[in-house]
Amino acid sequence: MATSKDDMSYKLTFRKYDDGDHQWGNFGDAIFEQDTSHKCPTYVHRTPPCQGSCPSGEDIRGWLDIVRGIEKPPEGVTMQEYAFRRSTDANPFPSMMGRVCPAPCQDGCNRNHVEDFVGINSVEQYIGDTATTEGFKYEAPAKLSGKKIAIIGGGPAGLSAAYQLRRKGHASIIFDDHDELGGMFKYGIPGYRTPRDFLDAEIQRILDLGDIEVRLNTRVGRDISIEDVEKEYDAVVWALGCQSGRSLPVPNGDAPNCVAGVKFLEAFNKGILKVTADRVVCVGGGDTSIDVVSVARRLGKISKLDKKEAPEHVIGGYVAHDAAYAAAREGAEVTLTSLFEREGMTAAEHEVHDALHEGVRIDNGVMPVEVIVNDEGRATALRMAKCKLEDGRPTPVEGTEYEIECDLIVSAIGQGGDLEGLEAFDNGRGLIDADKHYQVPGKEGHFVCGDIIRPHLLTTAIGQASICADSVDFYLNEKEFAKRPKVDVHHFSLLEKLQETGLEPEDYESGEFRGTDEAGFSVHNYEDRSAQEIISADRLFLGHFEFTPRVLRDSHGPDSEEVLGHFEERMIGLNEEQAAEEAGRCMSCGMCFECDNCVIYCPQDAVFRVKKDQKTTGRYVDTDYDKCIGCHICADVCPTGYIDMALGDH
Repeated sequence: MATSKDDMSYKLTFRKYDDGDHQWGNFGDAIFEQDTSHKCPTYVHRTPPCQGSCPSGEDIRGWLDIVRGIEKPPEGVTMQEYAFRRSTDANPFPSMMGRVCPAPCQDGCNRNHVEDFVGINSVEQYIGDTATTEGFKYEAPAKLSGKKIAIIGGGPAGLSAAYQLRRKGHASIIFDDHDELGGMFKYGIPGYRTPRDFLDAEIQRILDLGDIEVRLNTRVGRDISIEDVEKEYDAVVWALGCQSGRSLPVPNGDAPNCVAGVKFLEAFNKGILKVTADRVVCVGGGDTSIDVVSVARRLGKISKLDKKEAPEHVIGGYVAHDAAYAAAREGAEVTLTSLFEREGMTAAEHEVHDALHEGVRIDNGVMPVEVIVNDEGRATALRMAKCKLEDGRPTPVEGTEYEIECDLIVSAIGQGGDLEGLEAFDNGRGLIDADKHYQVPGKEGHFVCGDIIRPHLLTTAIGQASICADSVDFYLNEKEFAKRPKVDVHHFSLLEKLQETGLEPEDYESGEFRGTDEAGFSVHNYEDRSAQEIISADRLFLGHFEFTPRVLRDSHGPDSEEVLGHFEERMIGLNEEQAAEEAGRCMSCGMCFECDNCVIYCPQDAVFRVKKDQKTTGRYVDTDYDKCIGCHICADVCPTGYIDMALGDH
């Protein structure tokens, strides 16, 4: 976990000595003791933990190094556009994900062992927002293959699949049963968190690749049969998402004014839910529940609302509120309940903080035990109890029951798929099974990605879509499915970088070679282990990094008095200078960031910078093995863990 704000102000987490050390030693003696293994340095590229933790598999270190100015763009390309290209190789939604992704990459960041993680999300938002304001487009995609794929669902997974398939040369058609594309981005998250101008721009940028047809308000299994889809298209990608919420598993949990969180948010995002009830209780603890209570506080209530226009009727799709209701809003009482204590909630910490600031009451460590209903069968209260986990299951603590009076109960305890008309694909749990290649088992030509496999993060759906597109490509080309790498992400490629900078190795000519250090057909003493290894903090020289606090995004979120009717975005993005400064905190784990430590500290002058006309990212230093004595100083002082003492006997 990240260092707390209090600790950040005075306490570093990196220490040179372990608990129990009590004698003063000479660090120099340890450094200058010659390596008895007689190994010489080799330069080893590994995957950083941020990237290894990213379900989309983004080359995070890569675009951070671009923004900070270490990796230079090709001539005629700005830093911003080059960073955008690198980011969107894996994820076509940098603007959205920079705002709403819960950022497992930041939890995994090795900088947590120094003071605090790099604000990866904030730099990604800068890249995405700049791409929109500057009008960046994708490079021309591959020539069309003549194949066309049906993609069922136009949310993050479906759109990402269409994007990756078009880059491979395959046309597609997206079927979606909504009025607009966007899926969870548009219908499951409030617009003040995913601003529609940036979202629509990122969607349109994908469609601008061409040969991606869109058919809206069309449900496969109802408006068009599966058999017709199979006949007309060369493959099918199921990216339905999960649009059905779970009801509360307690007595009376199906009362008419008990609704699902995903349906509540969809009604709001469609613009038909203008106000909510006097007293709202949401059961959850994750990001969806935070969105529900934050929206409820913004919508407020209307006194003496006609019963026919109660929120559950709007959410059910039977009526719509008049826009004029907004002028008569009053504040609503909103409560969020969670099984877990605050530190165990799955919602992002800053979102929980904002909800409290906006006047939401949060009851932690409790569970619902019964919905109290009146003579009409409507919920009037939710009976709660303190809970404990027994064998992994929450159990109420006897004698701790209490009631929360309410007029609307929202359940945000999980989601499921809607497979009506698609029962042949239902695995019995309202989801679709997938094998390791994201094929639907037993259904040749059918592939699947996203929440319909298992509800998870948006970034997970995007990452699955990328791998799914690879599998579709193999299938269409009648190739055997390739084995996925152990570290399955979008890796930096030194060969591609050398090609981009005009430093491509010479053609290989067969023959016997005892060494390749002077041969132009190879990149000597470099090993790429990024597909096999993630570099951990204990392989870095953390003492190199000074205490540097994060550059935080500003926020102008409303308090409890201002929240009613407040639908403006809370977060203020970084400017160019701030983005470069925050990106500069990246430790470039597993890749040289040109600090010169190895050159400066080598006692034999064996490590040297390559000539400027041969330099590029990943090829900044080299070793003269006639001078190297295997002292291992270069490896000890390498901040990024890029140098291993691993090259043969000297």
